[in-house]
Amino acid sequence: MLQRRDLLALAGSALAAPALAQSRYPSRPIRVIVPFAAGGVIDLVARIITEPMPRLLGQPVVVENQPGAGSTIGARSVARAAPDGHTLLLNGAAHSVIPALFPDAGVDPIADFIPISTLGDQGFILAVHPLLPVHDVPQLRAWLQEKRGEATFATTGIGAASHLSGELLKKLAGVDFTIVQYRGTPAAVTDFMAGRVDFVIDSQTLVAPLVREGKARGLAVTTARRSRLLPELPTLQEAGVAGYVASSWQALYAPAGTPAEIITTLSNAVTQAFADPSVQKRFADAGVEPMPNDPAASAQFIRVEIEKWVPILRATGAKAG
Repeated sequence: MLQRRDLLALAGSALAAPALAQSRYPSRPIRVIVPFAAGGVIDLVARIITEPMPRLLGQPVVVENQPGAGSTIGARSVARAAPDGHTLLLNGAAHSVIPALFPDAGVDPIADFIPISTLGDQGFILAVHPLLPVHDVPQLRAWLQEKRGEATFATTGIGAASHLSGELLKKLAGVDFTIVQYRGTPAAVTDFMAGRVDFVIDSQTLVAPLVREGKARGLAVTTARRSRLLPELPTLQEAGVAGYVASSWQALYAPAGTPAEIITTLSNAVTQAFADPSVQKRFADAGVEPMPNDPAASAQFIRVEIEKWVPILRATGAKAG
């Protein structure tokens, strides 16, 4: 026969079991907010890296696009979410320039988030419409100087990596042009192909096929080394724009206040995801270099990016549209 103390112990165990179950992470589906429209490189990376996550974490992982206002709409929704690891942000270079372009957005890229891991890095391609009388970077510089700011440049959003790449070209090449803002990469590329804008600096994933098909004329790549997708193109540095390095990088964040053990769980899951050969192949096919890092190294990388880009935007007078 059970003694009173045994009954109390059993009752305590029964009460503790649901509490333990509730405290296990994750306890429900995880939302990964991408603050840009579907179809761009950030959205692509989000879908690649989250595909193995349900198997690794034991819960569904859903990518949700919340575009607008230079990524601040999506970033703000994550910053205000419960810090329990069930709502995450996957953003790119736009995250680092919020202080310069959107100081009144109500979101701080450092104080409001904990980096989980950087994810990938993709160089961009500088390409002009085939009808332009431009066949290399020196000719582009001369043509832009002749146009005196009237040439048009398509960007996927103010603060996006494509926009930052254009602002860096202005500063280092000593040229000017009109920024035309779109709500996503597909819309920007559609207008570029139709000749409604003169040139782009955008994702290899989208621009390289256009170059191969003759629908765009590739002039250079934005990274310090040549692209594996279009190895014949010089880097902008090789083409005479000294010091030019720009790319689209991505990182995963949790809201500030998220417990350290949850950050560790998510960081470990990212590391395991990158060990998956299918993830490695999809990154390679997209021209994205894997860039996983631990939370501390990721935080340092993001601080360096803020220190790089904020002064450039202030120097060029870039403003949120």
